[in-house]
Amino acid sequence: MHERERWQVIKALLRERSLVRIADACRATGVSEASIRRDFARLAEQGVAIRVHGGLEALPETANAPGDVLSLATRSFDVSQTLNIDAKRAIAKAAVALCADGETIIINGGTTTYQMGEYLRERRLKVLTNSYLLADALIHTSKCRVALPGGEVYREQGMIVSPFEEDAIQHYSATRMFMSAISIGPLGVIEGDPLLARAESKLLKRADKLIVLADSSKFVSRGSLVVCPLSRIDTLITDSDAPSDALDMLRANGARVVVVDAGAQTNAAA
Repeated sequence: MHERERWQVIKALLRERSLVRIADACRATGVSEASIRRDFARLAEQGVAIRVHGGLEALPETANAPGDVLSLATRSFDVSQTLNIDAKRAIAKAAVALCADGETIIINGGTTTYQMGEYLRERRLKVLTNSYLLADALIHTSKCRVALPGGEVYREQGMIVSPFEEDAIQHYSATRMFMSAISIGPLGVIEGDPLLARAESKLLKRADKLIVLADSSKFVSRGSLVVCPLSRIDTLITDSDAPSDALDMLRANGARVVVVDAGAQTNAAA
């Protein structure tokens, strides 16, 4: 991963939490501790954050000025889609395999759910999504019918989010909702932005079953907003690096767990 790409990942981590430790950045970027220390020093010199012992601390948040591009308190789409891509594609493929032609489904915005678009090309489903990036892909490359909710466009995340309770989804009914999240923990599915958590909660009310798409990196504590409890999850799809104790916790709460092999996905694409 190039220096500029690492900086984008580190900045995204700073938006999720107030303090990013060296070990966190090493796991997220896959580079050495020495490289991360240099990155932290450069970002601090640029005034992006404050260098502290063992990590990097976010600057005090400032409100968006009029005319600023709207952003959610979570990673940008461009950064997230570079992380764990093989696992995300394998998970997305398994998710689409659960769908039947003619079915009505909901797909929330996220880089894992976005990968479903590739495998939906030859399918005929009705899809409601708050990801305008996924909607655009489905409109141009698939046979699916596509619906979008009303709301404001958040360009960094490629999502449409409404702050209002009443919007276009109120009369929608789906058999399944496919959802990604910042993390999965004992309290349930976790998000890091209030607007995003609210939007997902509203979408969830319109679906019979919840399918969560979460690669192994999502079983680390981050975010602070519970979208739904573990008992609401019908199926969780993850990769083979997911911690066994977390999967046992999900099964104990009634979830079906599907584990995919990201390596097999890579070999098939080669």
